[in-house]
Amino acid sequence: MCAALTVLAAVLVPLTLPLGWDERVYASRFDPYAPATPFSAPRTRGVPLLLSPVAAWSDSAPLLRAWLLVLSGTALYLGFRPWLRVVPRPSAVWVAAGLYGTVWTFLFYANSAMPNHYTAMGALGATGCLLLRRPCRGGVVAGLAVVTLMRPNDGAAVAVPLLAAAVALPALRGRAPARIAAVAGGLAAGALPWVVEARLRFGGVRERLTEASDTQGGIRPVLAAVHQFTALDGPLLCRPCAGDGVWPPAVGLWLLLPLLAALGLRSARRAGAATGPLWTAVAVALAAAAQYLLLVPYAAPRFLLPAYALLAVPAALGVLAAADRARRSRTAAAALVAVLAGHLAVQGVLAHTHAGIQERAREDWRRIAVVLHEAGVRAPCLVTGNSAAIPIAHTAGCSSAGPGNRTRADALVLRDAEPPRWARDWPVHPVQDTYVPGWTVVVRP
Repeated sequence: MCAALTVLAAVLVPLTLPLGWDERVYASRFDPYAPATPFSAPRTRGVPLLLSPVAAWSDSAPLLRAWLLVLSGTALYLGFRPWLRVVPRPSAVWVAAGLYGTVWTFLFYANSAMPNHYTAMGALGATGCLLLRRPCRGGVVAGLAVVTLMRPNDGAAVAVPLLAAAVALPALRGRAPARIAAVAGGLAAGALPWVVEARLRFGGVRERLTEASDTQGGIRPVLAAVHQFTALDGPLLCRPCAGDGVWPPAVGLWLLLPLLAALGLRSARRAGAATGPLWTAVAVALAAAAQYLLLVPYAAPRFLLPAYALLAVPAALGVLAAADRARRSRTAAAALVAVLAGHLAVQGVLAHTHAGIQERAREDWRRIAVVLHEAGVRAPCLVTGNSAAIPIAHTAGCSSAGPGNRTRADALVLRDAEPPRWARDWPVHPVQDTYVPGWTVVVRP
């Protein structure tokens, strides 16, 4: 199943897709992808660690994506495997992997240098290992360390319901101290690099948290669930989300997963199986999603991958319960097949569509870089702009000018904007034949 899903991802999202904005930031930690781009406070060293076996010696994007595809498939297997000994019907684990692995955000990001799939699999694996009759403490530590190394906020969110489960579930109390120690150990191991970097680069943990919040527009109570809803069909980053709509078939994911999860919980209870592990999965899913639904003032569909992975477990039991009923009714069988086929079709279309959009949009960066070079901008150089300045500068072999260095920039890349007052006399070079219109390059004379 895991191999089939990674092959499907490779078919829908080509390995030749140029690196995106965030991917360039992570990859530029290594010499083949120099110059290094700014590494802001919210970012962690988890993704560069994943890239290091290839990025440390090769600048081939297809090779890097092939490596990441293998890595994501392996993570998919490791994340779901502990649940074979947790759920009452082990076959549900295969179904759960299929449900999660056909969500378009997994298919799109399977070969990407982004943290969210690994956060999802770390959370899923740690939860499954914790819920075993004899907990796999090494699995809990490793899974939660991965989550926290990738995204410390996700690590903290996942740890809270896991600690609560270790104390509250009667079936887990016998080894509660070992479970609590494993959760604490995984959280500490994953957070240590982040804390050390916070002290060395930002002056402390509080300072780093403050700067990270400012970078993301201010973490505060906000009804971000509306933004996540409109981003169900994209874009990859909805910031701001004002005026964004949603393709109606994409809403099916938010309807299908909760409905199937509720059916799975009901079927487990009626069969006399323990539902505590399933409710724990739901609790961890809600905790992982809560910050992105209630605190972060923008949306990206990939933020909810951990929630989808954990909800897929009870939802898979719901699919099996529906399949049991479908054996007694042709109408029910046809309805179940239609729903699952529709899910696969919608998610596959979204993954392939966004791959095409990104291919064309990222080609614009190359076109802009060509205009910069033709205008005489060569390394070492500083580039700034009002949109996508970091990836464009990196594509051109330049550094991105930060806020304090903008007036020292060698060129500005603007989209649908006039040059600032200090650059109004600079020569303007329009960029032709771009996928996204309105680009101009303004070069220091």
